[in-house]
Amino acid sequence: MHLKGYRQLLATYLAPQWRLVIILAILLCGDIALQIVNPQLLRIFIDTITSTGVQNGILGVALLFIGVALVQQIVKIFATYFSERVGWSATNALRLDLTEHLVTLDMGFHKRHTPGELIERVDGDVTALANFFSQFIIKIVGNLLLLLGVLIVLAFQDWQASIALILFTIIALLLIASARNIAVKYWKAFRQSTAELFGFLEERLHGTEDIRSSGAQEYVMLRLYRHTRQRFRTGRTARVMSVAVWTMPIITSLMGTMVAFLVIAWFYSRNEMSLGMAFLIYFYTQLIFQPIQAITDQLDDFQKASAGFIRIREMLEVQSELEDGPGATFPEGALDVEFEDVSFGYGEEDLTVRNLAFRVEAGKVLGLLGRTGSGKTTITRLLFRLYDPASGVIRLGGQDIRAAKRADLRNLVGMVTQDVQLFHASVRDNLTFFDKSIDDTRIIQAIETLGMGQWYKELPEGLDTMLASNGGGLSAGEAQLLAFARVFLRNPSVVILDEASSRLDPATERLLEQAIDKLLKGRTAIIIAHRLSTVQRADSIMVLDKGSISELGARTELANDYDSYFSHLLRAAHEEVLQ
Repeated sequence: MHLKGYRQLLATYLAPQWRLVIILAILLCGDIALQIVNPQLLRIFIDTITSTGVQNGILGVALLFIGVALVQQIVKIFATYFSERVGWSATNALRLDLTEHLVTLDMGFHKRHTPGELIERVDGDVTALANFFSQFIIKIVGNLLLLLGVLIVLAFQDWQASIALILFTIIALLLIASARNIAVKYWKAFRQSTAELFGFLEERLHGTEDIRSSGAQEYVMLRLYRHTRQRFRTGRTARVMSVAVWTMPIITSLMGTMVAFLVIAWFYSRNEMSLGMAFLIYFYTQLIFQPIQAITDQLDDFQKASAGFIRIREMLEVQSELEDGPGATFPEGALDVEFEDVSFGYGEEDLTVRNLAFRVEAGKVLGLLGRTGSGKTTITRLLFRLYDPASGVIRLGGQDIRAAKRADLRNLVGMVTQDVQLFHASVRDNLTFFDKSIDDTRIIQAIETLGMGQWYKELPEGLDTMLASNGGGLSAGEAQLLAFARVFLRNPSVVILDEASSRLDPATERLLEQAIDKLLKGRTAIIIAHRLSTVQRADSIMVLDKGSISELGARTELANDYDSYFSHLLRAAHEEVLQ
């Protein structure tokens, strides 16, 4: 990743925290200053106790040394606190932006990437950047300043000894810099294998019931073994390649210690250096290793972060295949729905629907029938504009839906499906999707309209009662009724019922039938059904077969037409022809 990209990332996520960053920089600079000052006190102490003269003030020097050491530790504690606060604030902001970007991408993208993989991209890759945001620049600069400060102080104390240590430091930094990017691509491969493992786990855990019932445990465990083995191998390779950077400070530490001892031995043997100065040079030599070690650790973390950088940048550069429309104004009330010669297929697959041409007049109900895979659900996805058709035009209220903003379009169309997604949140938030503008009076009215008044009265904390995710604690019928309440609260112009009553027992279904009548009143509706009883309120019927319209007409006419496919279905199901 180019340095400009790093600068932009830092500017974007650290600029809002500039006050904390300044405090952190001051604390780190204070820590550096104290690290340089304390050895000087130690030198004075050693020279004083080894001198033959009067040892005045030695206790004061010792107490000052201890005081400075304590203050330094306190500064470190505060620096660590602010460092973590800056890092987590920055990464949380990045997680938010990345998540917001992902939810705006088209369904084709989400079909290619599993939820588990995306979770790892949002959390795992971003977590790898926490140290970069909070410490990388400041610690790299801070440790370079510490290094420079030590060498400057040494130059004033003993310029001859400082020359040898300066040459050693330059060589050490050059060696470290030469190895800084060795492991980046290997850490990127490790992050990818981790994402694939999480994607695999998410899919298999979601399908645990089917896996057990079909006896596929051994196959799943084999696949899990392969994923974990791949993750282990990529992680091992990345770690081995990182050793090239990790071993540099060890080598330079040995070299530096040798240089320090040779310099000390030379000057001390010639009586050109006091014992305190000898200790000071040795102490500063060891102190030089600390910033070099810290810089090396930061570069090691930087290689991991760089892999995350690259993957995050690649993700942010992915653009939705669906461009948001400029915006369109729709009239209130029911809207007509029109498909004009619409064809569509998922990715490289064959067309799922072909040359669809039909119109549902405003306020009318269309019953949609067909075998599994005939294209019924695809029609709803196209109407929601989760995908754009390969050809043709879809109109709502006479306007091309591509002209509308997607958020506005999805407020106009409400849908209830067989699968109801509930969140670990309150009843209120589950019904309003966390929209605070919907007051409790409307929520309770919708609940009572659906005949769930008694259920509501039994809730221990009313609308504040917490629901478990995926409907835990609710029956299938109750979860389905809550999904209907959501649509009531949104008050859409077009309603889609995708076999919405298939999970209900007969008693609950009868209760729901009355609510559906109220919901469809004054709205356009498309009812997708596998059971013919659910389309008895439809004004017209459309039958799909392999993505094409095989039959379309008024329900009563098709029911009375002995040769129609719909009439054949009614007879086969032994259902009474509805007039």
